[in-house]
Amino acid sequence: MLEVKAINSFYGKAHVLRDLSFEVHRGEVVALLGRNGAGKSTTMKSVMQIVRTRSGEITFQGQSITSLMLHKIAKLGLGYVPEDRRIFTDLTVVENLLVGQQPSREGAVTWTQDMLFDLFPNLAERRNNRGKALSGGEQQMLTIARTLMGNPLFVLLDEPSEGVAPIIVEQMAKVISQLKSEGLTILLSEQTLHFAQLVADRAVIIESGKQKYYGTLEDLNNQPEIRDAYLAA
Repeated sequence: MLEVKAINSFYGKAHVLRDLSFEVHRGEVVALLGRNGAGKSTTMKSVMQIVRTRSGEITFQGQSITSLMLHKIAKLGLGYVPEDRRIFTDLTVVENLLVGQQPSREGAVTWTQDMLFDLFPNLAERRNNRGKALSGGEQQMLTIARTLMGNPLFVLLDEPSEGVAPIIVEQMAKVISQLKSEGLTILLSEQTLHFAQLVADRAVIIESGKQKYYGTLEDLNNQPEIRDAYLAA
């Protein structure tokens, strides 16, 4: 469904991603793993072309998206949840969801507010609260919920468990499993293996922008030398 082929991305003169390749198949959850600064967020931004790739190719459902603008990539059915929780802090939960609402998309779930409130009970309880009154974990949930209002086929989640309470991490894992059961395809980035083990089918480990592992979580568990070398404790 998504194929990343030997991409190279830069920040100014800094060469961040180096010939990075991997695939995400329809209906699976793939974890992009690595320490802080490994290039995970840059990979997400490169897929969405927020960071332009200098070489290589990215295809989605067989169509090259390498040179497309962000809004055109989103129109194809890719939803992006950045790590910095971009919500409208002066709008209520309901108003934030309405901002993200898009028409139905063929082959994708058409999300409604009621469906999202079932998925995120915390948000249901605080539907009339302004975004700035929410906890960090609730803001993260709202960012994901607003992205789902766009009815995506594929979602990129950049470090969804970062900086949130353990109970929210557990809720987030259940949400991702539920999204998978609804047919959504997901690429998520994480620093640690624990969260990935809860939700992911396969993993890509990157270090200094290079792929160091690509395979199942089961195989990764049998290779402690890779875990110890490239992942946070």
